[in-house]
Amino acid sequence: MRLDETDKKILQLLTENGRMSYVDIGKELNLSRVSIRERVNQLMDNGVIEKFSVVINSEKIGKGVSAFFEVDCEPASLVAVAEALANNPQVASCYQMTGPSTLHMHVLVEDFAKLESFINEELYSLEGITRVESHILLRRFKSRTGLKL
Repeated sequence: MRLDETDKKILQLLTENGRMSYVDIGKELNLSRVSIRERVNQLMDNGVIEKFSVVINSEKIGKGVSAFFEVDCEPASLVAVAEALANNPQVASCYQMTGPSTLHMHVLVEDFAKLESFINEELYSLEGITRVESHILLRRFKSRTGLKL
């Protein structure tokens, strides 16, 4: 799907505020609510907008430790390891990467005891992992909440 300037502006407004009403978007762009709704529906139907979601501050809900992991796997185990990690509720994101590490993962837990438990009981217990490197987040300066066009 080719995006025109209006589509890009709609996406930018929704990236900044996913709860913005079609009426308010229409006022910003001098278009009707119906026109905005049709464009948003088309963006959704074409997969440009995958879903609408809420960004939760993990610290405010008791997940005070944020850790990033680089995980190397044996090639035959990659999919099984990635699926096991992706299905773990403590794993916020999991990606297959190029470079020295196979998987890149973000984990959110309540405290360091929970992090140790996750590493020892849930990560190290997976078959096919050959190396794990972890990094603990100290401070967040920017967090991506949407693609900038």
